Amino acid sequence: MLALVLVVLALLAPNHLEEMTPAAFLRLPVELLALVAVVLALPDRMVRVRRLLVVGAGVLLALVTVFKLLDLGFYQALNRPFDPMIDWRYGADLVETVRGSAPGALGVVLLLAAGLALVATLLVVPLAVARVTRVAREHRPTTARVLAVLVPVWLVLSLLGVRAGTVPVASEAAAAYAYGQVARVPSQLRDQREFAAAAAADPAHDLAADDLLTGLRGKDVLLVFVESYGRVALDDPELSAGIVAALDEGTESLSQKGLTARSGWLTSPTFGALSWLAHSSLQSGLWVDSQQRYDHLVTTDRETLTSLFGRAGWRTVAAVPANNRDWPQGEFYDFDQVYDSRSLGYRGPRFGYPTMPDQFTLDAVQHLELAARDRQPVMAEIDLISSHAPWSRTPRLIPQDTVGDGSVYAGMPETLPSEADIWPDAGRVRAAYAGAVEYSLRSMVAYLETYADDDTVVIMLGDHQPATIVSGQDPGHDVPVTIIAGDPAVADRIDDWDWDPGLRPSDDAPVWRMDAFRDELLAAFGPAGQTGTAQASAG
Repeated sequence: MLALVLVVLALLAPNHLEEMTPAAFLRLPVELLALVAVVLALPDRMVRVRRLLVVGAGVLLALVTVFKLLDLGFYQALNRPFDPMIDWRYGADLVETVRGSAPGALGVVLLLAAGLALVATLLVVPLAVARVTRVAREHRPTTARVLAVLVPVWLVLSLLGVRAGTVPVASEAAAAYAYGQVARVPSQLRDQREFAAAAAADPAHDLAADDLLTGLRGKDVLLVFVESYGRVALDDPELSAGIVAALDEGTESLSQKGLTARSGWLTSPTFGALSWLAHSSLQSGLWVDSQQRYDHLVTTDRETLTSLFGRAGWRTVAAVPANNRDWPQGEFYDFDQVYDSRSLGYRGPRFGYPTMPDQFTLDAVQHLELAARDRQPVMAEIDLISSHAPWSRTPRLIPQDTVGDGSVYAGMPETLPSEADIWPDAGRVRAAYAGAVEYSLRSMVAYLETYADDDTVVIMLGDHQPATIVSGQDPGHDVPVTIIAGDPAVADRIDDWDWDPGLRPSDDAPVWRMDAFRDELLAAFGPAGQTGTAQASAG
């Protein structure tokens, strides 16, 4: 009986947490009826065929079960299902994230538990299928009578469309799920070919260095990604109060310093995680919405914002504080210098997943690259990660002139809410997210108040929306984007964009796809100063 229950659960279990209701299991799985019927129909002399059939069915159901379990996690984190052709490549990144969020023995235990659960599924489900089919054969007359009743019942229920809640009682969900996994393979292969062609056709290759970014010559341009800074941070009244205050107060204080700001929205290619897809989309002018596309892109000579700034005479650097090892894909961007957690000079404690506070990261780039007087202008991509999930141990803002080498933060993490304090309650998770984003934004404002001058230009944007525990279901992929400059001529160049004044975009501000930004920036700050053709669409 236990084996039968396990097989039925594996066949009927949804792949979406919100669909995990009692009604989902009040269904009749045709796959089980068909398997038992075939096993009974095979004559005894075909024992090898029967064994192969049972083993194959068991392995297939085990794989479907594993994929559905992975779907549950992917829907919660990324608002999409697991893709077996692509997503296996994220394994190493997942391990690093877990180890960073839960350091020490806890992280190891969590990873071992997850691995054992997957292995157990792959072993136990086939054994359960074998047990069910063996018992069915041992009780052939009884099984035949049960099938004689259930098969017509399934047909009637299917024809009448009888439903339990929102799901049909006559279920073929497992078979449909397995078919769907296979059916998308041709489209993914086609997508790979089409993306390769798009990556090769790059009009920016033909732009002369003297014509590149002439409207920004002599200025330091900071491309600042704020982790998980999505539209929900501004639109959700339960989250937005502190964030809106930070942006509005920042708009006022930066205006008093002579800085102007313009804000709009970009549609990110990713959701909840996989920030590098957003970074590469913005930098390359291509829609990089999968690891498959990313892996191909970084093997090409596609121009990026970094390489274009480099050709135009800027020194190009990246500050990637989440990295604690070499970054081979960074060669694609053609940075002159990449700083990571080992080279930014941080001497303070870790704050959970974030290796260092955002306030320190910004200050470090200032002292490492921007403080010198006799130098090239700098284009820097800076990743702010204090607002990275799990949003625990968010630092407190400190006076900018006390940041130093980060040793001032000693003892602070222990006084802040940990992941164990926050994650048992969804409301606390949402509040922690809002506090983390507010901290990152206030760190950016504090940096600009202290260091910005007429030659400072900042492009600040989110990389993606936070996970569904914060965003909810299907909130869209939009993220805020803001350009801040000390020279009013910079804002004049983007007047045709119709972006809103200030650090906070309104609901009606223009929405572009993230891959449109590269060419829009090139057009606005090229010799003609004319706007390109942004895709004001989330498609």
